[in-house]
Amino acid sequence: MAGFIDVQNVRKVYTTGGGDIEAVSGASFSVEEGEFVAILGPSGCGKSTLLMMAAGLESISSGQIDIASTPMKGPRTSVGIMFQDNTLLPWKTVLENILFPVRIQRRPIEEYRQRAMDLIETVGLRGFADKKPHQLSGGMKQRVSICRALVTDPDILLMDEPFSALDAMTRDEMNDALLSIWDRYRKTALFVTHSIREAVYLSDRVLVMTRRPATVVADIKIPFPRPRSRTIGETPEFNEICARLRGMIDRERLPGSAELAA
Repeated sequence: MAGFIDVQNVRKVYTTGGGDIEAVSGASFSVEEGEFVAILGPSGCGKSTLLMMAAGLESISSGQIDIASTPMKGPRTSVGIMFQDNTLLPWKTVLENILFPVRIQRRPIEEYRQRAMDLIETVGLRGFADKKPHQLSGGMKQRVSICRALVTDPDILLMDEPFSALDAMTRDEMNDALLSIWDRYRKTALFVTHSIREAVYLSDRVLVMTRRPATVVADIKIPFPRPRSRTIGETPEFNEICARLRGMIDRERLPGSAELAA
């Protein structure tokens, strides 16, 4: 039975002056509505390419991605995206940045202003609606990015290593913030990361991809109930799952697997 997101034997080939480069090869998986799925794999393996195909921002060379039983042919307003870079507009305030997708989609701004303010409150940015990006810390900027991705109430949230540039303590805080937001809004989520512990902490399932050309070689269910706290990271079961994922990656002998954070 197909999931809410259904990826069927997807392949991506780039044509360059030096010949064709296969980035993704025969990737297949599904994500149920309301599920949070993380994607692990070595740097440059095609994780982000796969995510951008699911977002409709990259074309598919062969295979098919269905969203709610409809083939993905281009960007949809039902999909919110967070990138590695917060991509905030420096001349706009926090509130204006959050409302930017509303403006781009030509929706009535006033109908979304209160939702934007509620999101600002939810992520702990009360009092910062009128601030500019240069007045914010890295973690605060990513909180704004989360709000911007959610302001139009999309069905799906796609995240491409959104916390990779943050220091360890801020990254932990952002993981907690994301869990809190996800528990409240329950969007269907795909989350690309290099961190095994981050993937296990946040997700319902973890997909492991090979080196380029990438395909999915493991699909691991995470058993911890929600809501979650950081204390699960100290449990033997959590560390056993992390070790199991590490072992899968090592057995595949993926070049670059050492880049995956413990």
